[in-house]
Amino acid sequence: MRSRTRENLAGWLFVAPVVAILGLFMLLPILMALWVSLTGWNGQGSPFRAGVPYVGGENYARLFTEDGLARENFMTSIRNNIYYVAVVVPLQTALALGLALAVNKRKTFFRTAFYFPSVTSSVAISVVFLFIFSNSGAVNQVLAFLGADGPQWFTDPRGVIHLLIGDPPAALTGHGMLGLSWWEWLSGPSVAMCAIIALVVWTTSGTFMLMFLAALQNIPRTLDEAAMIDGASRAQRFRKVTLPLLKPTMFLVLTLGLIGTWQVFDQIYVMSQGDPAKTTLTPAFLSYRTAFRDFDYGAGTAISFVLFLIIVLLTLLQRWIMRERKA
Repeated sequence: MRSRTRENLAGWLFVAPVVAILGLFMLLPILMALWVSLTGWNGQGSPFRAGVPYVGGENYARLFTEDGLARENFMTSIRNNIYYVAVVVPLQTALALGLALAVNKRKTFFRTAFYFPSVTSSVAISVVFLFIFSNSGAVNQVLAFLGADGPQWFTDPRGVIHLLIGDPPAALTGHGMLGLSWWEWLSGPSVAMCAIIALVVWTTSGTFMLMFLAALQNIPRTLDEAAMIDGASRAQRFRKVTLPLLKPTMFLVLTLGLIGTWQVFDQIYVMSQGDPAKTTLTPAFLSYRTAFRDFDYGAGTAISFVLFLIIVLLTLLQRWIMRERKA
């Protein structure tokens, strides 16, 4: 018993420096930020001095229950990010898996070529995409050569569903949910958001490709050969053998993709600043703009904590959906 106590004490002594560093540079700032979200601090002086107004949950209430610009902006950013996540996560996962399958038995040149966009500066690539998707850029030039009119990528606030079906039905333009009309929720991502989606899928798929590639190379070849001897086709072997063994990696890729897409910031900052007409506004950028441009640090911090809660809940939901089930 005494030796077990000594082992526990020694273990705590070894991890104490890491625990102290994490507490000082992670837990303490989180608690300080939580306090700021309950105040009306404007960024001047210390948020812990006596003169800073304490507003309690008012910053959070303005995001969900109080009619006004704060709730409209926040719900608009949530709508935009929902479309962004719903498109980016499946596309980047499918593309990463497809690339991993394609390069699994090929030379490293293709692996390097597919991975290269992931290690390039996101700011540099965003600037390049701005030129490509400008009104006179390469994309519109190709569309014009094919006889089609290219969209005004970063000036047209209409969603893609709006572009497909035309003017919205009158029944959807009235009162909707959480400060936005039903049509604002259902009109789809704007063409500017589609350009950002294309950029992100292209730059992130390479990293996830490496994860899938590592998992594929750890699958014993004997399993695939046994299924082949049993008469399974290539599609059946992929569905019944490969995919089940890739499930842990799939969960990792989906989780990292989910977190990354809800935290998207740098592409929005460089390419659109939330425009046109707030159709590329995201919660992460809105938090930055509210705090560092509008000098409402309490509201900006509240947005970041709500975003953190959304990510945690969605990750737990995804974990529950992909849990191991008894046969």
